[in-house]
Amino acid sequence: MKLVSRFEAASRSTTELLSLLGQAQLAFAAASRGSQERRDALESIRNIENELAMRPPAL
Repeated sequence: MKLVSRFEAASRSTTELLSLLGQAQLAFAAASRGSQERRDALESIRNIENELAMRPPAL
């Protein structure tokens, strides 16, 4: 999985972010320990979760 940057996360809708979050979690679980893919997936998860936390809750 390619890294989802903070800038990219900010430009996505909440629905898209939730989908990307699931993909990043799967990529993290599938990647080998210590690999660049795993580090990218983890950083993507952090960026997505930070962006979601900054948004107002949906009604």
